[in-house]
Amino acid sequence: MSVPFRERNPVIIGAISIAVLAALMLAAFRAGDLPLIGGGNSYKAAFSEASGLKANDEVRIAGVRVGKVDSVELAGDEVQVSFKVDTPSKFGTRTEAQIKVKTLLGDMYLALLPAGDGQLKEDTTIPRSRTQSAFDVVSAFEGLADKAAKIDVDQLGESFDVLADLTQDTPEGFQGTLRGLSRLSQTVASRDEQIGELLQNLDTVSGTLAERDEDIVALMKNSDILLRALVARREAVHTLLVSTDRLARELTALVRQTRADLKPALDNLQGVVNVLIKNQNNLDESLRLLAPFYRVFTNVLGSGPWFDTFIANLPPAPGLPTATGGNG
Repeated sequence: MSVPFRERNPVIIGAISIAVLAALMLAAFRAGDLPLIGGGNSYKAAFSEASGLKANDEVRIAGVRVGKVDSVELAGDEVQVSFKVDTPSKFGTRTEAQIKVKTLLGDMYLALLPAGDGQLKEDTTIPRSRTQSAFDVVSAFEGLADKAAKIDVDQLGESFDVLADLTQDTPEGFQGTLRGLSRLSQTVASRDEQIGELLQNLDTVSGTLAERDEDIVALMKNSDILLRALVARREAVHTLLVSTDRLARELTALVRQTRADLKPALDNLQGVVNVLIKNQNNLDESLRLLAPFYRVFTNVLGSGPWFDTFIANLPPAPGLPTATGGNG
């Protein structure tokens, strides 16, 4: 008899669900490695050195991306690069491989040079005789720093001085060249520590630039978008600038034309302001005295569409009946 789903152990059900979800997530992240989903053919190539090539770098044929590098491993005295071609591409059995520079910041890619007849079989290793490593600029500068640190600059300067003394009978132009080389060696000797530090920091600078490669590329792309937008709006910007220039000229002409009329008006306005300032106390007293009048006047008109007021201390008009308190 089967147990209803509600009555089953929720802990076991939760654990199984979490395991299934984890397996699905792992399959989603590694879908490219699955035989049915990932697709593509795998190959290998042997190089004398990696030259900065690393996993996930591009594989190109004639500059077009056809796959990516899976791994870069050391195999004895050579470097074995495993890569996958995930697009339909034709390259013969004598195909060559080269590691080339992708960007100035040190990114590399694997270039395939098709050669020979037929199609290179899957899992074939391109031998070292048909591969070529790139020139690593960072390593070269690091080697230069090590070599420069070993140079005895004082002895080098003395050598140039001795050479200059031995060639006193040579033409003046050659002697001047040697003296210049001597001064150059002395200058290099005086800056030996700074030059050594500069060369040693080159690796740090190149590493920082390599880490910011994506940011720099994104900045260049955004700058390109901005420049394209400016070009697209060039006519509108030109019209705006022309209209602004015309408005400025018209405003200038208007000020010049009305200057003769504005000056008397401003002078009269100044006179009025001076009179108001001189009679400021009188104005304040008038406003104070007008306050009761305005209050009473408001009461007169506030009862409706008529005047509601009375005048006190006036004698009765002759001939008019007077009001009495009687009933008659």
